[in-house]
Amino acid sequence: MTEKLIRRVLVANRGEIAVRVIRACFDEGIESVLACSAADTGTLAARLADQVVVIGPAAATQSYLDIPRVVQAAISTGCDALHPGYGFLSERPELVDACEENGIVYIGPPAAIMRRSGSKLGARAVADEVGIPTGAGSGGLSSAEEAITAARELGFPLLLKASAGGGGRGMTILRSESEVKAGYIRSSVEAERAFGDGTVYLEPYVERARHVEVQILADSHGNVCHLGERDCSTQRRYQKIIEEAPAAGLPAQLVEEIRTAAVDLCKGLDYVGAGTVEFLVDADKDRFVFLEVNARVQVEHPISEAVTGIDIVREQLRIARGLPLSFAQDDVAIEGHSIECRLNAEDSRRGFTPTPGTITEWTVPSGEGVRIDTFAHTGAVISPWYDSLIAKVIVHAPTRADAIDRMRQVLSKIRVEGVSTTADIHRAILAHPDFEKAPVTTKWLEDVFLPDWDADAASAPPAGTTVS
Repeated sequence: MTEKLIRRVLVANRGEIAVRVIRACFDEGIESVLACSAADTGTLAARLADQVVVIGPAAATQSYLDIPRVVQAAISTGCDALHPGYGFLSERPELVDACEENGIVYIGPPAAIMRRSGSKLGARAVADEVGIPTGAGSGGLSSAEEAITAARELGFPLLLKASAGGGGRGMTILRSESEVKAGYIRSSVEAERAFGDGTVYLEPYVERARHVEVQILADSHGNVCHLGERDCSTQRRYQKIIEEAPAAGLPAQLVEEIRTAAVDLCKGLDYVGAGTVEFLVDADKDRFVFLEVNARVQVEHPISEAVTGIDIVREQLRIARGLPLSFAQDDVAIEGHSIECRLNAEDSRRGFTPTPGTITEWTVPSGEGVRIDTFAHTGAVISPWYDSLIAKVIVHAPTRADAIDRMRQVLSKIRVEGVSTTADIHRAILAHPDFEKAPVTTKWLEDVFLPDWDADAASAPPAGTTVS
């Protein structure tokens, strides 16, 4: 394959991922152009980019989610390629099609692969073909009556899921037949609103589950490699709060089977690009089933970078240029343990309500094994228009216990004024005996931790420190 020339990349995103991509472009000697809304012209990403183009007003539907505006921004600024980051348009094959039609290299999977992997039902079919466990489940359901019939055959408890998306939207736990009709309507309507596709399906609900995912990189030369697995079980309302790599406490043979399954699935999809294959692990039975494929870079990719030393975003740029991966599977060594805390501008004492505003002080520590991915700084405006993630706090240490200690130390030194942050809940989770002992299950945070958590007491900083 002839190498594609990429001299200038349109970064079609905002916040910390825009900063991350811009820095990767700088490291590769590639110019970056930030496509941003009118609300984001003064952000750190705008300051770091070589050029800025405003694509619309603050509303995401008129800026970051508007494919014609995004593509026109790339054309008007002479960009050779486009990086979508995560969220927004990152899993929209229509954007890939539009880029291809206009001679713009899309930094991500081809549209056909994205369509195939983006449908949970389609991806499950491929998993079945290559022999990866998917568990019992229904096909796509077109009515509440179909859902009731399928539920009777499968048995309870069950989980209704949207075929076209993730993030917990369209998901409903069902524990009896009396809940199926209302649950189907609720899930289908929510899926239609969120993804433009109301198709839902049923699968068994695992009471004590761990969410384990495998980072994949695949080039156009047939090379598919994994960078180990991550545990993302510390969740609230299906939204990840803390992630770890590798997934501790699992049998070595099970881990190897999960990693192999992820690679085999991506080979079956003819996958190209960075992606994540997600699995559900039954914590009581040490067995796993396939969940879904995310055809993009993940929020939590830095912890895989920390334990492997491989720069995932720079590898994305190589793959987009038509180059092979810079490493082989045998070169990948998982060293130490890494933890990521998602620091959000939210008030955890008031139901995790977003707290937009201006940051009047931003002080974060640095040092060996510490990485802060952020767009925040003193004077930064946290907009009410977008999600509340302001920083990813990442640590790397020789062991999981060392990583927990290091993260607690880092969180105790963070000082943020002007907006509330979730540093308090992170500190409390990391100090909980359950979390210290071993990785928790997906419902632990909601069922065990939060009911007993005294947020007001937890908000008091450790002695000798000043913390938001």
